[in-house]
Amino acid sequence: MKPLDVVAAVIVHGGRVLACRRGEGKVDAGKWEFPGGKVERGESPAQALAREIREELGVDVRVGELLRSDVTDAAARSIRLTCLAATLAGPRPTASTDHDRMEWVRPTELAMLDWAMPDLPMVREIAG
Repeated sequence: MKPLDVVAAVIVHGGRVLACRRGEGKVDAGKWEFPGGKVERGESPAQALAREIREELGVDVRVGELLRSDVTDAAARSIRLTCLAATLAGPRPTASTDHDRMEWVRPTELAMLDWAMPDLPMVREIAG
């Protein structure tokens, strides 16, 4: 079965990385993740990421370089998570449609959070 293509933004601002906790009623509720979502048919990963961040967080980002892409078997299906660097194109987000908490975390503190499985390779790379 083909993996589900998902993109995530690694947003660094003031030396901290944005981490978002999935809200109640969501798959992996209570787990932390980098914000993003599914790639729709006809979208590039960068286009999908810009759209998802606008929809979820209500802010615009400038999408940068590909950081990594990993396939993880999670929640009874394979997920290909493509992580892209992103910078805020305006103010910091203050709310999320999919998350009940957002935290700006130092890279060395990322591993202290309970992350969703697909995000772990990127967390390990950033946290060193």
